[in-house]
Amino acid sequence: MSEVPLETDVVVVGSGVSGLSAALEAAQGGASVTVFEKQPSIGGTSNFFEGIFAVGSAMQKEKYIAYSPDQAFKNFMEYNHWRVDARLVRSLINRSADTIDWLKTRGVEFLEVTINMPDAPRTYHVVKGRGQAVVKALALSAKEKGVAIRVASPVKQILRGKRGPSGVVVEFDGKDTEVACRVVVIASGGYANNAEWIKKYAGLELGRTVTPMGNIGKTGDGIRMAWEMGAAAEGMGVLHLIRVAPFSPEFPFMNTVEGAAIQPVLWVDPKGERFCDEGIAYYDTSLGNVNSRYPQGYTFCLFDDTIKKRFIEKGVFRGMGTVVPPGCKLHDLNEQLQHFLSLNSREFFGADSIEELALKMEVDSQVLKTTVQQYNTFCAQGRDAEFAKDPEYLIPLNGPRFYAAKARTCFLGTMGGVKINHRTEVVDQYGSPIAGLYAVGLDAGGLHAESYSMRDTSGIASAFAVISGRVAGENASKYLTG
Repeated sequence: MSEVPLETDVVVVGSGVSGLSAALEAAQGGASVTVFEKQPSIGGTSNFFEGIFAVGSAMQKEKYIAYSPDQAFKNFMEYNHWRVDARLVRSLINRSADTIDWLKTRGVEFLEVTINMPDAPRTYHVVKGRGQAVVKALALSAKEKGVAIRVASPVKQILRGKRGPSGVVVEFDGKDTEVACRVVVIASGGYANNAEWIKKYAGLELGRTVTPMGNIGKTGDGIRMAWEMGAAAEGMGVLHLIRVAPFSPEFPFMNTVEGAAIQPVLWVDPKGERFCDEGIAYYDTSLGNVNSRYPQGYTFCLFDDTIKKRFIEKGVFRGMGTVVPPGCKLHDLNEQLQHFLSLNSREFFGADSIEELALKMEVDSQVLKTTVQQYNTFCAQGRDAEFAKDPEYLIPLNGPRFYAAKARTCFLGTMGGVKINHRTEVVDQYGSPIAGLYAVGLDAGGLHAESYSMRDTSGIASAFAVISGRVAGENASKYLTG
């Protein structure tokens, strides 16, 4: 492994797409840049995203998609009830189309521009090879510009100079090393694995009432160091909540059984009662929010043989990313169901009666039986008198076999921590920039109010990661030469 440079203009803390974008733009501006990554490999959760938000892109214009930046801005602000930084939002939206072109010139390929929920504007630019391809392309471009990338090298402290950072302390090969620098970009990816902070700021218990997905070692190091430098906090406690059924290490993520379980059929809470319009199945934020109301950390998804047959022969209502598109027929569902049931998991159950199913779910059999009977009545009438669900999804559960998947409250990442301005400069409690300090991606607050904003802006998190990184890198190079 290469040694750690003892001096560099810019230190970037983290090697996700936000950190790599910042490094690349800073190097493009003439700065010497070193990226320090805590983990033994680069990219983190950036490796897994499927698409990127943009409005006004060439791909959209080719398809006559008329959704404008002004419309996107207004919808985003209304969704968040103007409790977010309007200048930051506007900067993100205005830079989104150019960022698609920027990524293309660096070797990223896009397959299509689409939506991933009903009635949403077509803003979702699907990446060939997922986020992993973006990470590889940015890392290659950064290295070509002379950026040094060091893995297994966590930054432990930012050293304070007369104006801003004067360096960082990096743990490398078991030893702490001081690296002199004038700029630090915080891109460490949030605090998804920090149980104390999740409890303090979100009121949830990590591993019990909520489970992080795809996050490793994210303890909020970058946020903590920014606070130590005088940064104000913003956005703590905002999680990108989702609902996953079934969820367990023994089950592969995004499998056929999950494709069946997440459909808008019949859902019940830990008591065996319905709790929402299952038509929200298409909207991950709504799903995560309603599920998080239950301190048990889970609810249930129910279906039967008739519904199973419908998913096999006619296809599913809701898609599951690009893996299971809407209308996809689950041809191997029977085989996968039998496999899952053979595991005798406490996350997925099958039974020949509602009473037997209730016993396995550990809910009151009479409560569940009454719930199913009432739901079947709504289906027969073609009207959901309880939660006004679209009649299209009112399919009764009559057996002969019944299934239940435990739907866990999960989250893909935390959505804030450090207060920044629209130039991604870290600011103190009075809004004054801390010279030479920037925060990007999941470490930066001000973009989401209380929930992940996705209704009209599919792919906004990955877009913000790249764009905030670009903005930070550009302004860092200007700071160095100013």
